[in-house]
Amino acid sequence: MTTTMDGVLSARGVCKSYGALEVLKDLDLDILPGKIYGLIGRNGAGKTTLLGVLTAQNTLDSGSVTLDGEPVWENQRALDKLCFSRELQASLFTGQNTLKVRHYLRSAAAFWPGWDQAYADRLLREFRLDPKKKICQLSKGQMSMVTILLALASRAPITILDEPAAGLDVVMRERFYQLLLEDYAETGRTFLVSTHIIEEAASVFEDVIILDEGKILESCPTEELIAQFHYISGHEDEVDRVCRGLQVLSTHQMGRHKTCAVRGEMVKLRDAEAADVDIAPMNLQKVFVALCGHGDEQP
Repeated sequence: MTTTMDGVLSARGVCKSYGALEVLKDLDLDILPGKIYGLIGRNGAGKTTLLGVLTAQNTLDSGSVTLDGEPVWENQRALDKLCFSRELQASLFTGQNTLKVRHYLRSAAAFWPGWDQAYADRLLREFRLDPKKKICQLSKGQMSMVTILLALASRAPITILDEPAAGLDVVMRERFYQLLLEDYAETGRTFLVSTHIIEEAASVFEDVIILDEGKILESCPTEELIAQFHYISGHEDEVDRVCRGLQVLSTHQMGRHKTCAVRGEMVKLRDAEAADVDIAPMNLQKVFVALCGHGDEQP
């Protein structure tokens, strides 16, 4: 089964508050077709609110969200191309959580035009989900499996998942990412996945979006971002010398030994390469902590 790639999902000048709490602040974002995006941010950064806004499940205070240049709000043509699957949807989607799994999925089939029932049935078997079981009787892990099943079987051109692997054990988390990559290779559709489990998911994300305090801090290819960050460690005087001209994000010192997390292109690290210091790469999780830890980074 092949899904035709759709256009760009765009947010422009998006602001969203809950009372006095400003959650999204003049936010701009483009989700391009045919990519797997990762959305990461600290608790309270506004990730779930942003995903709800992108899929017209949350209202805006100001700004706009468009798909193919058309507003997503109250636009069925746009909404047919979007799937936002999250655990809470078990109650929100059906209006109650006493429905059986099979009835819940039957409702989903009516909601998304591209619903793939054969794929849904296959995932039911693989996840060992009892279609006769009520949603309210599912464990957290089983609820995560239903959330993933719904997202994948929707075949929506733009599919968004909020913390889909949170309730899964390590084996099932690995299987989820395998399924995601398999589906992506088959259909080429767009995925946007929000997660706190950064290290496991980093290799899956072609692009990463970092949300911090309601603003987009970074939105770029994952490898391109990671390549800019390194640890420089050694004697404090030598580390201080080679860090001049680099963006120092955090420091950690024990006696005269100092480690700095820095940002800079490799061309700017030539002094460090020639100096008596150690240079080590950072993974995505360490990059995230360096950018969003606000001084709390520990190497």
